[in-house]
Amino acid sequence: MIKHHPTSNVLSGFVAGDLPASVAIIVASHVELCRECANHVQQLTEQAAMQAFDMTADDDWLNHQVQLGDTSPQHINDIDHDGIESNDMELACDSRAMIDAITASPAQVKSAVAQTVTEIEVAGQRISLPRAMKSIGLREWQGLGKLSRARLALDDDELRASLLHIDKGGSVPCHTHKGFEITLLLQGSFDDEMGHYTAGDFIWLDGDHTHQPITQEGCVCLTVSSDAIHFTQGMSQLLNPIGRFIY
Repeated sequence: MIKHHPTSNVLSGFVAGDLPASVAIIVASHVELCRECANHVQQLTEQAAMQAFDMTADDDWLNHQVQLGDTSPQHINDIDHDGIESNDMELACDSRAMIDAITASPAQVKSAVAQTVTEIEVAGQRISLPRAMKSIGLREWQGLGKLSRARLALDDDELRASLLHIDKGGSVPCHTHKGFEITLLLQGSFDDEMGHYTAGDFIWLDGDHTHQPITQEGCVCLTVSSDAIHFTQGMSQLLNPIGRFIY
């Protein structure tokens, strides 16, 4: 069961198209896995569509008054309100019908973009990737011990998106974050000082959090980072001076 979700503000930014590409991809991937957030996104999309239709209707009505040559408050108040209400009701019905048509089911559109990544094989298992990733290339895997990582071929300023695999019994050394780090668990599970995470969980951490993820069964995650992690214990701290170059 998915217990960790994006905040309402993040989902609103996703619907509005305000998120950076990497963040939008990881949010879209979570929404694909999470019925609760999918329903929330649908509601936000319907609200945004209704607001857009209402604004368009208001603009059209005002433009019509300008063309008539009289936009004085008295003239506007003297307009036949029955006619306006009738037009508003028709517009509302048309708007609702259009929204229902848009949101009822996704259109089957043939894309000219190559489906670069549809699934990966990790530790002998094939794992299907979210649809949001299927047009994005994946660079070569690089590993050290039980950890391996493949960058997404995505140019998004300072943000770095990656697939991270931690093999059975593996862990990431204890660390905090110089920026933010978003993790979406795609397969398996892991634990840290803050809880237990399973497939579909969406975790957003920053410099206020210090943790050491450990997995018994192994896991595959999609991650987005805005800056280097900062190791806080043991020999791993020797990597901190070059952390900016390896995040």
